Amino acid sequence: MAYNSSILLIFKLLILQYLSVLCVSQDNFDFFYFVQQWPGAYCDTKQHRCCYPKTGKPAADFGIHGMWPNYNDGSWPSNCDPDSVFSVHEISDLMGRLQKEWPSLSCPSSNGNRFWSHEWEKHGTCSEQQLDQHDYFEAGLKLKEKANLLNVLRTAGIEPNDNFYSLEKIEDAITEGIGHAPGIECNKDSEGNSQLYQVYLCVDTSGSDFIDCPKLPRGRCATNVQFAKF
Repeated sequence: MAYNSSILLIFKLLILQYLSVLCVSQDNFDFFYFVQQWPGAYCDTKQHRCCYPKTGKPAADFGIHGMWPNYNDGSWPSNCDPDSVFSVHEISDLMGRLQKEWPSLSCPSSNGNRFWSHEWEKHGTCSEQQLDQHDYFEAGLKLKEKANLLNVLRTAGIEPNDNFYSLEKIEDAITEGIGHAPGIECNKDSEGNSQLYQVYLCVDTSGSDFIDCPKLPRGRCATNVQFAKF
């Protein structure tokens, strides 16, 4: 009987050890992908419908998609803490800025809460040892302001006017303006043209500073891509 109790105790200890290692590994990530999307490309594609937020059509500017913890090998953690649910009350002072800078264009039209809830629960919970819910969303807002991506492109003569620009020129402009090479993701418009869709920048684990990307995502882009009007 004592032998069986010892075996059971060892088994329980092994389970606890495994769970503790799992939790630590999920919270230990190497960098963030800070992802911004161009609304003109989101709304001009056959891949999904586009619905403006309940606050109205967003400004013609890049919007935040998310800030995603990643590992150097290209994998990523997700949904790290099911007990840490999104709460509007935690970010009430950021609401006006989030609606402007981090809008949802998915359908049906919404106030953004579902989108932000998804981003926090899937991605933000994996960095909550570094950033609580308020800090996570505030960090994203500060990074967008710091990058000023549309201004960076316009300074290089790249305008959202439905013209085509070389992918190399876009990458070089962002590298010069931000100081670090971006990852570029494209989608196809309703006529099948490759268009600038999302820009990935890498950020340190504090969510404060841009860094060189340990691994750049591979976007399916043509040599020349369209910068759609919005």
